[in-house]
Amino acid sequence: MLDALVIAPHPDDAEIGMGGTIALMQSQSLKVGVLDLTDGEPTPRGSREIRALETAAATKVLELGWRENLGLPNRTLRATLKARASLASVIRRTRPRILFAPYWIDAHPDHVAATRLVEAARFWAKLTKCDLPGEPWHPQRIFYYWSIHLKLVRQPAFVIDISKHWDTKRHSIECYESQFPHDAPSPSVQERIATSAAWWGNTIGRAYGEPFSSREPIGLSGFSNLL
Repeated sequence: MLDALVIAPHPDDAEIGMGGTIALMQSQSLKVGVLDLTDGEPTPRGSREIRALETAAATKVLELGWRENLGLPNRTLRATLKARASLASVIRRTRPRILFAPYWIDAHPDHVAATRLVEAARFWAKLTKCDLPGEPWHPQRIFYYWSIHLKLVRQPAFVIDISKHWDTKRHSIECYESQFPHDAPSPSVQERIATSAAWWGNTIGRAYGEPFSSREPIGLSGFSNLL
């Protein structure tokens, strides 16, 4: 059903971490879905209703054909067995070839918990003789996008050129006005995201880039797409 499933702890994490890559994949006719694990609330300026409207707006900007929310608790996200079963069931239903999860080290506890949950659910999704709905499925790859909360500068496995899709990423993030108000003091979150994307773009000789990590070796069948 899906070529790639992006799993985000909160609405806006997918846009911040890899909004440009989502737009790029869709421009290449890949089917991309986003699964938000929580509704992201409470926050100082937001509400469940506001975040739902903002998420719908960002989804429209990214032209996503599939997006759902798993309904797990914000701030106290845990990789419980119940949550693992729920996520594994979604993986079996959507059958993605690639999973995307937050980088495994992060300042935000929800992001760390989300990564553990994704990795465990990926394994569970392939199990036979279990009570999970649907047919067993094991995504071939899991890649990790970087969050605004990450305070480390690690060597990524690869950087995606998002120069042609930077405006789409920026517009999708701007949809979350309750989280990133336009009157925020400088440097705002948007400014920091732009600076980071430009820096990663510079590392590959492009205007904007998004870094990704991998715990597993990445196989190449050739070198025609290397920058």
